Amino acid sequence: MIRIANYINDSIVDGPGIRFTIFFQGCSHACKGCFNKETWDFNKGTLIEEEELMKIIKSNFLLSGVTFSGGDPFYQIEGALKMARLIKENGYHLISFTGFLFEELLEMSKSNESLKELLNLIDVIIDGPFIEEEKSLELRFKGSKNQRVINVKKSLQEGNIVLEDYN
Repeated sequence: MIRIANYINDSIVDGPGIRFTIFFQGCSHACKGCFNKETWDFNKGTLIEEEELMKIIKSNFLLSGVTFSGGDPFYQIEGALKMARLIKENGYHLISFTGFLFEELLEMSKSNESLKELLNLIDVIIDGPFIEEEKSLELRFKGSKNQRVINVKKSLQEGNIVLEDYN
């Protein structure tokens, strides 16, 4: 089970194409100017079975992908992993937002096999905390200039960060 704040069945701002966006509940990054502060409390939100969410995703034939948002999905690694497996088994593109830096996730994955597997299932990560002073409405799929849109597969293969260009 995962604890979610909400979901959007037809987002066009959380990645390329029409996407299903899952807002994971719980975050301790506490970014100044966060647009989703209601997702910070780890005890709020709704518990939902991953299979139930997958049924909702599959019922929308217009979707090209799924986006994990938040909160921060990386505070619920086991649930996010189970969800990611289902998403990839059904052929969807997967993006995840996180306030962690990609390098931090890689370091954490050295001692966490579930996190390592999760990273291998994600196509693109938009990493880094939202920094209000670097906010720009001209950025595509990210909120502040410090955040990076990372091609996870290529980054893991090449051993260095490979940016994805959606502009």
